[in-house]
Amino acid sequence: MKQIAILGSTGSIGKNALSVVETHPDQFKVVGLAANRDVDTLEQQIRRYRPPLVALNDPSAAEILRTRIRDINGTEVRTGRKGLQAVATMPQAIQVLDGMGGSAGLLPTLAAINAGKDIAFVNKEVMVMAGALVNAAVEANGVTLIPIDGEMSAIFQCLEGARDRQAEIHQLLITASGGPFRKVPKAELYSVTPEQALQHPNWKMGQKITIDSATMMNKGLEVIEAKWLFNIELSKIDVVVHPESIVHSMVEWTDGSTLAQLGPTDMRIMIQYALTYPRRLSAPVPRLNLQEVRTLNFEPVDFDKFPCLSLAYTAADVGGTLPVVLSSADEVVVAAFLNADIGFMDIPAILGRVMDQHVVTAEPTLSDILEADQWAKATARSLIKNHANPNKTQ
Repeated sequence: MKQIAILGSTGSIGKNALSVVETHPDQFKVVGLAANRDVDTLEQQIRRYRPPLVALNDPSAAEILRTRIRDINGTEVRTGRKGLQAVATMPQAIQVLDGMGGSAGLLPTLAAINAGKDIAFVNKEVMVMAGALVNAAVEANGVTLIPIDGEMSAIFQCLEGARDRQAEIHQLLITASGGPFRKVPKAELYSVTPEQALQHPNWKMGQKITIDSATMMNKGLEVIEAKWLFNIELSKIDVVVHPESIVHSMVEWTDGSTLAQLGPTDMRIMIQYALTYPRRLSAPVPRLNLQEVRTLNFEPVDFDKFPCLSLAYTAADVGGTLPVVLSSADEVVVAAFLNADIGFMDIPAILGRVMDQHVVTAEPTLSDILEADQWAKATARSLIKNHANPNKTQ
């Protein structure tokens, strides 16, 4: 039985991971759970799984949780950054599933790798911000790094048995649904509301990643992630719009053949594969019926309508701390858009201004990365503060 710790257990990825555990209770035991501040959900998870260690990043939330679970023996509650890292490095855990989004997952993930834990992760920002450091740590500690995110998992599966033969890869094709605005003219995007942007046509995800999908920043971050995760040249990574979201990504080889990974839009498939790799178990998800699907469509990306993707390619090309700045600033501007402080098309505009103001460190240390993270967030907040959203209802 594999003992696992889950970072971000109260989010959509964490909940889906626990659903996989419920499906295969003879395969997995939950020994650690960590979240940001969702006391109610974490309390329910503690009562169900009785892990010896849990953590909440928010100190006041952790104190409330301690009071609520006084009747439970054997579960310790820790808090803050040290608490998250304690869950990520607990001796009992064989594998750590990182379902935390954004820059908050960087230090716990590095701590888990350095503690010799195999990693299943959905947090693309970790690779975007510190791909070189993560790869070095993975190699030094001999651990396995398995992506959960649909597109990266698809490429990972297509490359099975050939991950050290990059010279034979012609290109990686990352598929994108096109989001809710695939057919919306660019002129209309300036008046888009958060409610409209959160209506993803295919996937049920958290708010931040859903907005990133609407702007196609999600694809941009995946381009940077793929560069590091698969040790591939940027020129060999392309994005193609596939509105059905059935082909999750593809690998084209130098001999002209293309391998694709197909499946229903259910994250439990990728999560379960990451937890059982290299084995595959049955999963309680709808089967893909290609006779019902009948048609698969592919379209080029409209870079003019979705400038976030161009910003990501620029950041990947320049490298250094610029991807950190892009990713970290994006956390701030997406939150501002969700609060209606800025408009939808202000997202790429402000991100571009933050990137233009940044002095890049070419080969950053962890300290440089953390400093760039804080600088990007502060700079984005300053630009947002001085920006008025004409669409905001007073």
